[in-house]
Amino acid sequence: MLAQRISEQRAGIGDPRALVGEMRRTVLLVPSADAGLWSARSGGVRWVCAFTDETELAHFAVRHAPGNRPTDYVALLGARIVGEILPALDEPAGLAVDIASEDGAMFFPPVTGIVPESAAVDSGAAMAGSGYER
Repeated sequence: MLAQRISEQRAGIGDPRALVGEMRRTVLLVPSADAGLWSARSGGVRWVCAFTDETELAHFAVRHAPGNRPTDYVALLGARIVGEILPALDEPAGLAVDIASEDGAMFFPPVTGIVPESAAVDSGAAMAGSGYER
C-alpha cells in the first residue's frame, strides 16, 4: 500500500498526511551493514534507506552490495524508524524509501510531522538541544 501512496503523491494526486501515515504503518526492509543500518549522507542529512518489498531491496543490492554476497536486512515498522531510530542518530536524519526505483522513490525528511519535534530540523527544540544548523 505504501508504494501505491508514493505513486499517487508523485503523480500529484496524493494526500501527504495519508502518505506519512501509511509509511508509519508499513513494515520496511532496511539493509544492515557493519552492525548498523545502511545509510547515505546527502545535503547535510543522513538518509536511512528502506524498501517496501524484497524486489525493491534486490534492485538496490545489485547496485550497492559488495560483490555477490547476499544483503542482510532487518524488517522494521516505519513508525519505529522515524520515531526512535532516526532521533537516536544524533544528527539530522531522514528516511529514503525505494531509492533504487527511478519512479517510485520517496524521501521523508527530518521535519515536524515526520520525526519527533526533538529531532526535526525545523523546530526550535532540535536546534537548541543538539547543535543542528539550518
